[in-house]
Amino acid sequence: MTVRLEVREAGHVVHVTVNNPERRNVLGIAGKKALTGVFTKLARDRALRVAVLTGAGDRSFIAGADLAEMKDLAPRGAKEEHTWTHRACEAIRDLPVPVIARINGYCFGAGMELAASCDMRIGVTSAKFGMPEVRFGIPSGMEACLLPQLVGWGKTRELVYTGDHIDAAEALRCGFLEKLVEPAALDTGVERWVSSILAAGPLAIRLQKKLVRDWERMTIAQAVQTGIRACVAARRTDEPKRLMQAFLDRKKGGRA
Repeated sequence: MTVRLEVREAGHVVHVTVNNPERRNVLGIAGKKALTGVFTKLARDRALRVAVLTGAGDRSFIAGADLAEMKDLAPRGAKEEHTWTHRACEAIRDLPVPVIARINGYCFGAGMELAASCDMRIGVTSAKFGMPEVRFGIPSGMEACLLPQLVGWGKTRELVYTGDHIDAAEALRCGFLEKLVEPAALDTGVERWVSSILAAGPLAIRLQKKLVRDWERMTIAQAVQTGIRACVAARRTDEPKRLMQAFLDRKKGGRA
């Protein structure tokens, strides 16, 4: 795991890279523990504005779990291995700022779960996606449960029942990817999102991330009231007044 921290005027931008390109960035228990630790530590950085998760090299994002490590697991070892998949995904989801999945190649199994745990996903045209666990004798579990809200129940069933791969165009069409780019444009696409997030209010973004997580478990009525409270909480600083005034000033000057 490598971590590159950019200190920008608007705050910190962190790039987290699963660095095992010789094996397509597969993750064993040690890798999942390391990823969990990285995101748990990042959550304490009050200057952090956005994180980017990717895989080393130009062939693979994260090609799933380490089958060589998994094949001989007894039930107790299997529980530990799958629990660490969940903990790594949970640490990403619990980060109080947005996480962008920079998908530069193969995105299979646990890799697809980790990407689903991110807030936004951008992928290259050559990327491949799939949930092949049933072909290896186990079901797709853990954060595979996030797939229905991203791609719908029908596409989820297709992925987890067949283990078939889909290409990047299909991942975009079904809603797993928000943006699809040629490989040479990947970093430009990531930077556009990063710049947009940095242009927003830091407190507003953190409140928005929490609201999105709340929406997953609330009724519409509950979510509305939680949203009202979040908008009120935003007024604890001068951020709303300052950003609204800056917009009005630009509009007055003809630059809106």
